[in-house]
Amino acid sequence: MIDTVALREKVLDLAIRGKLVPQDPNDEPASVLLERIRAQKQQMVKDGKLKAKDIKDDSIIFVGEDNLHYEKFADGTVKCIENEIPFELPEGWAWERLGNISTIARGGSPRPIKAFITDDANGVNWIKIGDTEKDGKYIFSTKEKIKPEGVSKSRFVKSGDFLLTNSMSFGRPYILKTNGCIHDGWLVIGDIELVFNQDYLYYALSANYMYQTMAIMAGGSTVDNLNSDLVKSLLFPIPPINEQKSIAQKVSELLDLVESIKNNEAMIVGEIALLKSKILDLAIRGKLVPQNPDDEPASVLLERIRTEKEELIKAGKIKRDKKESVIFKGEDNSYYEKIGEKVIWIDDELAFEIPESWSWARISTIGIINPRNTLSDGTKVSFIPMPLIKDGYSNSHTSETKTWVDVKSGFTHFAENDVGVAKITPCFENKKSVVFKELCNGFGAGTTELHIIRTFNDGIYPEYLLWCLKTNSFINRGINAFSGAVGQKRIGKDFISDYLIPIPPREEQDKIIKMINQIFAFILNIEKSLN
Repeated sequence: MIDTVALREKVLDLAIRGKLVPQDPNDEPASVLLERIRAQKQQMVKDGKLKAKDIKDDSIIFVGEDNLHYEKFADGTVKCIENEIPFELPEGWAWERLGNISTIARGGSPRPIKAFITDDANGVNWIKIGDTEKDGKYIFSTKEKIKPEGVSKSRFVKSGDFLLTNSMSFGRPYILKTNGCIHDGWLVIGDIELVFNQDYLYYALSANYMYQTMAIMAGGSTVDNLNSDLVKSLLFPIPPINEQKSIAQKVSELLDLVESIKNNEAMIVGEIALLKSKILDLAIRGKLVPQNPDDEPASVLLERIRTEKEELIKAGKIKRDKKESVIFKGEDNSYYEKIGEKVIWIDDELAFEIPESWSWARISTIGIINPRNTLSDGTKVSFIPMPLIKDGYSNSHTSETKTWVDVKSGFTHFAENDVGVAKITPCFENKKSVVFKELCNGFGAGTTELHIIRTFNDGIYPEYLLWCLKTNSFINRGINAFSGAVGQKRIGKDFISDYLIPIPPREEQDKIIKMINQIFAFILNIEKSLN
């Protein structure tokens, strides 16, 4: 499906590269803005509003006559920094160290912190990571307060300041909408008003490039700290102030669109799942393909299966099922089941009407449940544990190869064209069922968390049975039949054996399988087009 996370990252990346909105040549260049800020800072030092030490590390970044980037430091030295420039900026933009255009500092905690936590209404907000919302932009309030005397041992921040997480999942920006104090798990970026549009700064700090850059600066690991000096040295793309506003507006619009896509995608995924379940529901009701009156009725097919079973029983290859039954329609148009000499009415077990040429049968009638294989110990076979069977409607699996002596005991047995269905939740609920194909030497073994159904020659197509086992009616009845402890609930062999399957004529089974495959292939193309 659509990778909305990557889409969001792309929007933010285009924003900080100046490729999201057109440039206006009439905008005041960022270089003029930055020069004005430097002059203002010098004047503030003269007026005593700023200490000289606060600007001693300031530098000036400029483009030389050779079109390369240079940095001039307070001591007059100049260094070429072209190798630090990550990408080209549009005309009118400029690179600047974040520390030259804002104040950046680390928080602090009065210790022991428990001694300073207070319930007093006059306490000062104590801002913690837990006060943020997942994927949130603002911090509006705090859960805890500290005593006023703790402020001198911490760092006071005010509404409008930016906070950055500086350890563990560092580099996540938040805009303050309240005043308070921060601990040393935060960095504060303040005094941004002269240079930045608040929303532009937020989106720029949220860009994946910024996070990756800070990760490298901090040592490339999320367990390293992102200290204030590192953030001060961060090269930041500065657009003209008017363009910052335009970028912020466009990013907001596009991210709203991305969120809408994300929400609608969830709806589309849900609709596709409903469509698939509806297709299968129509299939087992005889409403997916037209009936052909010339097709051999399913009742004749079932009689042939019973004959084949009798031959296998006489040959000692399988045992007689005591529950072996014949389901038929009586003269009163009701369905009855004959088990030995006993006949019972079963209309209340049937969920829907089926076409005239179809029949009902229990799975135990049309297949062998959980058969065992007999092979020589050295035979190579496919080994398929549960993780190698795909969920949903893909009907596929991968396999390993093992020697029969290693898997003949303690594992489920199966053979080519056997149907496997998960017996435990959530695998059962996730429709983890499959027809086993392309098995090594035609045989396999695997997880004991499967029930296996082996159909008879010239009987029910395994693929048709598989689609029956993926219907919501089968899954929902199975869930209701779960037994066992929470986390280990499962359906038993009896549920599989007794489950009633609507049986079409064999020719119609083939048409149903092909129609489902065609429709699902079309749906798959729709899903791929959303990527």
